[in-house]
Amino acid sequence: MAASEKGKKFAETAGAPAPPCAIVIFGASGDLTKRKLVPALHYLAKSNLISTSSAVIGVGLPGMTDEEFRQKVGDDLKEFATSPVDPARWENARSRFSYVSGEFTDPKTYQELQERLTQIDKEHGTKGNYLFYLATAPTFFSTIIEQLGACLLSQEENGQWRRVVIEKPFGHDYESACALNQGIKKVLHEHQIYRIDHYLGKETVQNLMAFRFGNGIFEPIWNRQYIDYVQITAAETVGVEQRGGYYEGAGSLRDMMPNHLFQLLSLSTMEPPISFEANAVRDEQSKILRAIRPLTNEEVLRCAVRGQYGAGTAGDKPVSAYRDEPNVSPTSTTDTFVAIKLWIDNWRWAGVPFYIRTGKCLSSRSTMIVIQFKLAPHLLFRKTAVEQLTPNRLVLQIQPEEAISLRFGAKIPGPVVQLGAVDMNFRYEDYFGSAPATGYERLLYDCMCGDATLFQRADMVETGWSVVTPILDVWKALPPRSFPNYAAGTWGPKEADEMLEKDGRRWLTPEE
Repeated sequence: MAASEKGKKFAETAGAPAPPCAIVIFGASGDLTKRKLVPALHYLAKSNLISTSSAVIGVGLPGMTDEEFRQKVGDDLKEFATSPVDPARWENARSRFSYVSGEFTDPKTYQELQERLTQIDKEHGTKGNYLFYLATAPTFFSTIIEQLGACLLSQEENGQWRRVVIEKPFGHDYESACALNQGIKKVLHEHQIYRIDHYLGKETVQNLMAFRFGNGIFEPIWNRQYIDYVQITAAETVGVEQRGGYYEGAGSLRDMMPNHLFQLLSLSTMEPPISFEANAVRDEQSKILRAIRPLTNEEVLRCAVRGQYGAGTAGDKPVSAYRDEPNVSPTSTTDTFVAIKLWIDNWRWAGVPFYIRTGKCLSSRSTMIVIQFKLAPHLLFRKTAVEQLTPNRLVLQIQPEEAISLRFGAKIPGPVVQLGAVDMNFRYEDYFGSAPATGYERLLYDCMCGDATLFQRADMVETGWSVVTPILDVWKALPPRSFPNYAAGTWGPKEADEMLEKDGRRWLTPEE
């Protein structure tokens, strides 16, 4: 069977529809809703993965009527849907969208929401199952959850479920993350909390466990005896765009490291779980995060590099410096690039360095995990023209396209023994077919089905922040003097390259 035929067969395979529910989106007029959530819901509906008895309620300001909200959703679909919108299907679904106007801090908003949910249960058969999605600024997380608890909308009874999806950032340091967890747990049980990370909706990320634990050629060598080092890169070509106000209070380290990148790290390095059940997987992820060696103040200076982009050229277009972006201080010391070196102190990974970097306005857009294997002995090749063996390298590409490649050495044809590097490449689109997605489709479906495997648990969030906070403390005490220290369109500050050069290594780029 050809790859394209196999792709068609796999694309036709679908799961069962999620149980009926009312999906309540706080912040329904915002960018996240129109760019990600609405297209994701459209994809799930088109794939028959949402019950036809489900309904969507938007909550927020500005005030809108139900009809105005439906018109907005329809317009957003036309602009941002990842696949063509069937007018007849949308027309049938319009009546299941409604809107509640009000302030998130006003108890009257929740009284009206409660009345609307009761009405929708009767009209659409949502059976009292409610999924609350907090697509709002982090400052509203605690307030909204407290209000849901006050009007008993978070209370589960008679087989009905109530779940709350919380976007990042979940806190801004260790203490704030702990405080947020404690406040939320006064209202919700842990099984009701879904801390979402859209990176985990990527197929390559989900495939990490299957790839590692389901292949006999890789599982036995996934350890310190065979792996030299690991690199994780999450690079963006864009700047902060219109998010300067948010980014000034966050920076790359807070924005990416304790969530996206530590999730990739934990899935790449955890021990085999006893099953794919949510807590079994998250138990192993939590163990890995707890095994990360905390950096001392001195180690932060050697093993953590920060940067901020200056003016440059990206994609043949001139780019302004970060300090010239809207809502950014002209003397800002906010990091737009971070590179750190970490160690995991357990039996599997002792002595293996992990290099992790992320940044804005870099040379190319790419998120990838690189597994570099140790060299084989050179003894056999001493009397040949081979001067150095090619290290085997496994690359898991997460975006912009999802792919896996394996590099190994092979003899170049001819009378002389010479080796060349050969790449075996696998692209998801070629083999399984393409399904344009936002990264939220799988996660929303899992929320409705009650599968928390791809969501962070409280202890994972807090442990991630405990690793990052010592770096934040040192950087706060020693403000950077050289910002901006890399030009837009490059691969970051030279100090990041020097950190690896001291180890006799270098950063690998997507083009290699």
